[in-house]
Amino acid sequence: MSDFAIRARAALKERGLSLRAAARAVNYDSGYLSRVLSGKRLPSPDLAKAIDTLVGADGALAALAFALTPDDRGRIACGVSLPSRVDSESVAAMAKVLAAQRRLEDAVGPAVMLPGSLAQLSTVSAFARDARGPYRAPLLAVVAEMHQHTGWMLAAVRRDRESLEMLALAEEMADEAGAPTIAAVAVSFRGYVARQQRRFGGVVRASQAARHSPGAHETQQVFDTFQAAQGYAGLGQADAARRLLDEAARRAATAADPPEVVYWYSPAFFSLNIGMVHASLGDHADAADHLQAGLDGLPPEQRGAQWTDEYREALAAARAA
Repeated sequence: MSDFAIRARAALKERGLSLRAAARAVNYDSGYLSRVLSGKRLPSPDLAKAIDTLVGADGALAALAFALTPDDRGRIACGVSLPSRVDSESVAAMAKVLAAQRRLEDAVGPAVMLPGSLAQLSTVSAFARDARGPYRAPLLAVVAEMHQHTGWMLAAVRRDRESLEMLALAEEMADEAGAPTIAAVAVSFRGYVARQQRRFGGVVRASQAARHSPGAHETQQVFDTFQAAQGYAGLGQADAARRLLDEAARRAATAADPPEVVYWYSPAFFSLNIGMVHASLGDHADAADHLQAGLDGLPPEQRGAQWTDEYREALAAARAA
C-alpha cells in the first residue's frame, strides 16, 4: 500500500469520515476513491489536493503523494527485495519520504501518523539490517531517524515506555551509522519524556548528555542547553537554570541554520524555549513576550502543529499570572 493511502485513511478515520462521506465531500466516485485508499491506484493531483484539504493537512498530505517518482518507488522496492544492492538513489528516496512524513505530522498530528510509521519500521529495519556495501551507513542513518521520529510521536501521545524503547533503538542505529546528531536527538527526546513526567532530574541528565554528545550539530546543543535549564528550574536550582539560559540565548543568536534532521530548530523555536525557561523560573512577563514572539515567528506550516499546544498553554498561564 502506498504511503499516501495509509496516511490518508488514518487522517479520514481520525476525523470520523467514512469512505462514502469522503467521496461525497471531494466529489469523486467512491469506487475510485476506494482503489486509491487501498493503495491499488495512485491519486491524481486533484484528488490528492482535495483529500488534503478535507483533512486539513495544509498541503503536506498532497506533497507526500508525489514525494517519490515512479523510478524512486522502483528503487526502494528493488532495495527491499535485494538489500545487498542498495544504492544512493534508494537511500535518497527514503530520505525524501521521511521528510514528507515529518511535515505531514506537523499538519495532522502524531496520532494519525503513528500506525503507519510503526507498521513501516519492520520493513525498513530488515532492509537496513540486511543491506551491504558503501550505502549501508547512509541507509541506516535514515532508518535511525525513522525510529527517532516514531519515538517522538509515541512520547507525544504518552506511550512513554514504548517511546523510550524506540529512542534507544534509534540511538544505537545512529551510532552504528555514524550519525551523531540523530543519536543526540534521540537522547534529547528522552529528556522530553522526563519533562512530561515531571522528572526534572531526568530532564537534566538526558539534556546534558545530548548537548555534550560528540559531533552533534550546534543547534541541537543549543536546544538541549535550554532544556537542561528548564530541568534545573524544575528542580528549584534557579542560578544554574539562569546560567544555562544565558548561554543558550547567546549561542542561539549566532547558530548556523539547522540541518534537515533538526529542521524545526529555528530562531522562533528557540524563542519559544526561552519563554519556557522563563515560565519555569516564574518570570511571567518575559515568558509571555518570548512565547508570543516564538509562536508568531513559526512558519505557517508549523503554527497549527499539535506540538505547539504546550507553548500556547504556557503563554496563557504566563499571561494569567
